[in-house]
Amino acid sequence: MTFHDLHYGDRPLVLPNAWDVPSALAFLDAGFEAIGTTSFGVASSLGRPDGGRSTGEANLSLARQLSRLPCHVSVDIEDGYADEPERVADYVAELNVAGINIEDSSAEKLISPEAHAAKVAAIKRRCPDLFVNARVDTYWLGEDATVGATLERAVRYVEAGADGVFVPGASEPAVLRELTGNIAVPLNVLAIPALSLGELAELGVRRVSTGSLPYRAAIHAAAEAAGAVRDGRAIPAATPYPDMQARLVRYERTAG
Repeated sequence: MTFHDLHYGDRPLVLPNAWDVPSALAFLDAGFEAIGTTSFGVASSLGRPDGGRSTGEANLSLARQLSRLPCHVSVDIEDGYADEPERVADYVAELNVAGINIEDSSAEKLISPEAHAAKVAAIKRRCPDLFVNARVDTYWLGEDATVGATLERAVRYVEAGADGVFVPGASEPAVLRELTGNIAVPLNVLAIPALSLGELAELGVRRVSTGSLPYRAAIHAAAEAAGAVRDGRAIPAATPYPDMQARLVRYERTAG
């Protein structure tokens, strides 16, 4: 199945978000057919905060590494790392992946929907087969966080060629139902603890991303493991060293 096809299955596509090769290999071993990246996880691994256009080069490198995996890869490119649509399209053309996620905010502020639509259109002209997931940050940033304002932006992006729309922060069933009922492409949301995958499917959601959750969980688990050794508590579960080593050996062989 193509990456596009995965958005039209019986259940929403669950897209885990990796931040490096080992995390992607773990998701692959867990049976995921598609893997995304998390800009927060990538930025944090560099010692940088998210959203500051600091992940451009790191994402190019990560995309090249993950392209060797037998799965679909979608890269979170923040706002495209530029204001000029053609520069964004130039960057995306270098990634050679199945999909990208591009957000309509810069420096924690919404940009104009016209500016974001122009980026989407430029990317689709350059890479017509790429799955472009246009992110609407109204609810995420608490700016114009209404269904009407969100739909106005989403419709512009779909008209510009977006293949999917991502509305992180939207979580109320009534809001999700209105969004899915008025957006003509698959709606992507972050995992919502209060709603099961089946309930999200009934609301019309077609894709559920883990976002930075796995990265944050890994950091939390690392601190817990070290604390357990120090404090004499039970050592938490972990992937055995031989298993992780074997994954990396297999991965290294694909370079040949």
